[in-house]
Amino acid sequence: MSAPEIYPLATVPITSHAFSADRSQVAVSFNSEEAQILTRQGPEWIPIETLAEHDKVITSIDWAPKTNRIVTCSQDRNAYVWTETPNPVTGEIKWKPTLVLLRINRAATYVRWSPFEDKFAVASGARAIAICSFESDNDWWVAKHLKKPIRSTVLSVEWHPNNVLLAAGSADMKARVLSAYIKDVDKRPSGTVWGEKLPFNTLCGEYSSPNGGWVHSVGFSPSGDVLAFASHDSCVTIVYPGPTPSIFTVKMNSLPYVTLTWTAEDTLVAAGHDCHPMLFQADSSGWKAVGSLDDVTGSSKSASGFSSPSTPSFPGRSSTPVGRLNNEAFNRFRNADSRGTSGSAALQAGLGGGASGPDGELLTVHQNTITSVRPYDYAPDGTVAKVTTTGVDGKLVVWAVSATPGSLAGKLGSVHLRH
Repeated sequence: MSAPEIYPLATVPITSHAFSADRSQVAVSFNSEEAQILTRQGPEWIPIETLAEHDKVITSIDWAPKTNRIVTCSQDRNAYVWTETPNPVTGEIKWKPTLVLLRINRAATYVRWSPFEDKFAVASGARAIAICSFESDNDWWVAKHLKKPIRSTVLSVEWHPNNVLLAAGSADMKARVLSAYIKDVDKRPSGTVWGEKLPFNTLCGEYSSPNGGWVHSVGFSPSGDVLAFASHDSCVTIVYPGPTPSIFTVKMNSLPYVTLTWTAEDTLVAAGHDCHPMLFQADSSGWKAVGSLDDVTGSSKSASGFSSPSTPSFPGRSSTPVGRLNNEAFNRFRNADSRGTSGSAALQAGLGGGASGPDGELLTVHQNTITSVRPYDYAPDGTVAKVTTTGVDGKLVVWAVSATPGSLAGKLGSVHLRH
């Protein structure tokens, strides 16, 4: 597998990012009330414009590839749609905002354009999702709310390919599939595995996290027939709907994932607090974690070319997986608790200091939580060939994804599959 492309954009956290259609520009939020438009110049990303309209931290950004519009949402309870507009005097093209009437009384947490780019969904702490569409008579965006049966902050949303169904993950420990059909915007949808009749706010599916964790991220497969969600109990759950849904849960012995994206109908990438993206794939026996995309740390690789999270090795260290749960400081405390040894005694006894470098630096590309993973490049067959991640460490990283079908058996002793 090729080495990842690493771009240290800042020394502050990146809360969200979104690329333009040709990938020549990226919009990022550096954990502030402003969004930056960066353009690529050789090996660097250079800021060219600032989107300044919010007065609190921007929580999410999305860039519509066909209509070339950016939508941002913020803790200030507002969202703006940004379009490139020429100055009538100078002719200079600048991004201009249009206000969205969200009508929420808590922070907006997440935003995504629909596949047809004629509406977008804004998650919020108001126990509601605002489905926004353009009202040409008044030249603004108006919202219609999905409320029932949401009982807490909505943390993420994702659109179905049919432009009508919406998946949502929330802090009430549920992942839901809801209808966001708007009569004057959408054509009447055909039936799907999620249901036949889909009036607005129809609940098409509701699924609990396996061990009661917040649902941080949700995503539909490319066909829209499968739902995946990542929860705070360190689980990734995959749902095949039907009269008796088939639900697969992969329980990881690591810190929770907070973001995921599908790369093919049987493959997805998840990332989060453990600082490295993990590939999950289905085979005839169910779903399994194939391994980490972060293979630049010198760890051993499985037959598929991925770093195995169960048996990597590091020079002079014990065979332990990479990630935040396996740095030197953490293992010193763990050895003292479980074996009654001090940090220095544990190292002398060969118990290992964990997968960390000098000064406790993690042997992963990202040095802190990964906040967002998104598709970046596509293969000729339509599958995702590369994904991008951004994190609290201020890095933007492009990873190659090249899953090998049928190479999953017997890889992870530390992963438990429950059906």
